[in-house]
Formats: sequence, structure tokens, C-alpha cells
Amino acid sequence: MKHNLTSFLALGLTLLAAAPRGHAQTADRKTALSLYGSAYQYKGSLGSDFWKWDRNAYGPGISINRYLTPGLDLGLQGSYVELKGTKDAATFFATNVVNVNLALKLKLNNGWALKEDAVVQPYLLLAPGFAYTSREGQVRTVRVDEDKIYFDAFGAAGINFRLSDAVGLFVQTGQHIPLNANLDGEPNRDENKIDDRYLQHTVGLTVAFGKAKDTDQDGVPDRKDKCPDTPTGVAVDENGCPLDGDADGVPDYQDKCPTEKGLAALEGCPDRDGDGVRDGDDACPDVAGKAELKGCPDADNDGVTDANDKCPDTPAGTQVDDNGCPLVLDQDGDGVPDNVDKCPGTPAGARVDSTGCPMVVDPAIQRLEVPVRFKTNSTVIERSSYPALNKMVKALQDHPEYSLRITGHADSRGTDEYNQGLSERRAASVKRYFTARKLDPSRIVTEGHGESEPAAPNTSAAGMAKNRRVEFKFEFFTTPAPAL
Repeated sequence: MKHNLTSFLALGLTLLAAAPRGHAQTADRKTALSLYGSAYQYKGSLGSDFWKWDRNAYGPGISINRYLTPGLDLGLQGSYVELKGTKDAATFFATNVVNVNLALKLKLNNGWALKEDAVVQPYLLLAPGFAYTSREGQVRTVRVDEDKIYFDAFGAAGINFRLSDAVGLFVQTGQHIPLNANLDGEPNRDENKIDDRYLQHTVGLTVAFGKAKDTDQDGVPDRKDKCPDTPTGVAVDENGCPLDGDADGVPDYQDKCPTEKGLAALEGCPDRDGDGVRDGDDACPDVAGKAELKGCPDADNDGVTDANDKCPDTPAGTQVDDNGCPLVLDQDGDGVPDNVDKCPGTPAGARVDSTGCPMVVDPAIQRLEVPVRFKTNSTVIERSSYPALNKMVKALQDHPEYSLRITGHADSRGTDEYNQGLSERRAASVKRYFTARKLDPSRIVTEGHGESEPAAPNTSAAGMAKNRRVEFKFEFFTTPAPAL
């Protein structure tokens, strides 16, 4: 009889060990192993030990549980106990019981009653299965030894206490009703034949296996991560999104002013007067002004800030000195006096007409001024840009009166100094494309503006891609003065 019991118990444990393993006892860790100990209380023909704690029988148990939904788990569990009872010297029993049950756990931490990761997690358990019994004893001096298997109806209620993402401590109380079982061997039975039953009070530890998937490795599992593509190393909040300390919508790692609430268009920096110049760069941060004057106003548009203008009402277009007062000069050196020069700020060496305004490049030629874009931290011209560059080469070959100004730009990643150098190298790379086609290098002027003139906000990959560029401008070519 003992040998049969040992064999049956070994079979049950083998089945448990062969149960499928997943990733966790939650949506992230779907499989868990539970080890527990139980106190059993028998009720049958020899009386009732229910709730009599000094009459407990004790036994171990093991289960493997599988997460199905937020409100439902499936488990395979096995337990062992030896139940004993004595009426007198002629009537007594000792019955070894092995239970193997398929358990459906109905969880209240299902997302609407309680949060799935709540610390206290109540549940109900419905677990049909089988009870193998091996009885030794006698009734009124008659031996009643027997081994038998019964269908077992088991129901329980319990509470799991979440200790961590992978470990839980649970307590549970339930009742086994092995149908038609005779645990004590008494031949005189109730008509319903469910008079032999037992309570099982359990304390156990559950350990979940697996690891939550975290694609961007920010410590927040993909299932909860609202920003699943966060760059490596960026600090995130509980939702997996980059920290934004000043709550201006620009993540701290992209925010040039992370402690001040600002504007996305200014890379997170504030602009109190709304003139488009960051307060940190604005010499007049409380008065709207012009970007070219570091954010300071110029009411008469003479190029001198109001604070420094001693002649604040100078007529529009009048040339002025450093104090904003009119003068009759040719400050731009274009050969047209300032008092009749309609374009007084013409760049030195530019070809102008009789009004002092630069001669206009053919619009058909201007339409060839298509920007060239670059990959991150690259100065290599993409092959897709060659057709546009070849059209500009042809225009310069056909129009010797034109020169070409090449201006390099960069996105905001990296220091200002590095981006300035990168923009200059990009412009130089494009110039080499033209000079390699026998164009006079003096007709190709290059300059770099670093990250100072973004074509789009540097707050997204698409915006930064637009800022990694070289721009072109056709101008009239002025023959350099001969060296002395």
C-alpha cells in the first residue's frame, strides 16, 4: 500500500515538472512555481475536526501556474497529507491522501476591481481533480485497509501578497470533497456519501519566471511603455517616456533650457517677448525686437536699436551712422550714394544697377537652388543629389557672370563648436564636387552656419534630418582684385 502511494506521488510530481513554462505570472511573467505547506482538518464518521487547530494534520504541496488573462490563471497542483482519526481501540484509521487538481484562479486584481500589480490580491479558486487514498485501519476490530482514487471537488478563497514583480506570499483556505470517498473505512454511510471531507488551510510562496520585454532597455516593460523607442541611456518616467522636468513638451535630453518652460520651436527655451529670439540670446528679453539685433527693437528700421538711436524717426531707407542719424555716404561701396541708394546694405563686391540694388539672377537659374541633405555626422554627398548638383554645374558653365554661395548647416546634436565645423566641412565637400568639374574655385564661396539656422525644429528625427543640409544661392560673380 505504501509502495503504491509512493509511486502515485512520484507520478504526480513528474506531471507537475513537465508542465509548460512561460515568462511570468503576469502579462510579463506568465508562469510561476508555488511551494506551500497546509494544515488539514478531517470530517467524517468519526466526528469533525473542522476549525480545531490542535487536531491539524500537516502536508506539503507544489503547483505550477499559468497566466491566461488579467482575471484568470490556470494551475496544476499536487499535495500530500496523512489524515488520522481514532474512536477507540477497536476503531481507528490512518489514510494517506495525494491530491492532483487542475485549478482555475479567479483574480480580483484584474484591472477594474484592483490594479494588476496591487500589493493585496484576493482570489477565488475552483479546482476539480483526483484524490488518491491509501487507508490503513479497522472498524470495530475489522480491518478496512484499501487503496482507491476518487474525483475531488475543491474550492478555496485566498489572498496573495505581492512582495516583488516575481515573488508573492499567499494564504488560502478551502474544502476538499472527494465524491463517494470513505476516508475512515466506516461502512455505514450517509445516503449522499459525501460525509467524508477535509479542509485545507495553506500558506505558500510563489516565484514567477521570465523577464519582461523591454525593447529600448529603459527599465519599463513594453507592455506599459508609452514611448517604446526611447534612445539608450535617456532617463524616463514610470510610463517609459523621456523626462521633461519643466513640462514644456520638449524632453530634457533635447531641451537646451531644461529648467525653464519654453517653446518646441526654440528647442525648449523661453521667449518672454515672443519675438522668436531665446531669452538667453535676447539682449532685450522683455521687448519684442529683431533677431538680427539680438531681439532688440528698431522702430525706424535703420539698423540701430532704439536704445542707441539718437535719431529715432529717420525716414525709411535713409543711411545712418552708428548713432542712427542720417549721412550722405556710400557705406556699402557699391558706387551709388546712400541718399539715392535703394538697397543700401548691398554686400561688398555685388553687382548693382543704377539704384544701388543687386542685379537679379535669372529666376530659372534660382529654381535650381535645391538643398542637399546629409546623414547624421556625415559630409558624404548622397548619389541621389547628383542630378541637382549637375544642373547647377551646367548653369555655372553656361553663365560665367554667376558665382555660387554654398552654406552648410547642422542639426542640434553635438556642441555648437562641433556643429559649426561640421557645417563648414559639408559646404567644402560640395565645393569639391564643383571644382572637380573644372569650375573656377573663386566662383564658389563656402560658409557654415552650424546649428544656428534650423529649417525645422530639432525636436524630432524628421526635423533634424531637414537641418542636416547645404543650401545654394546664385550671385553675380565679381572678379577678385589682383594681389599686390
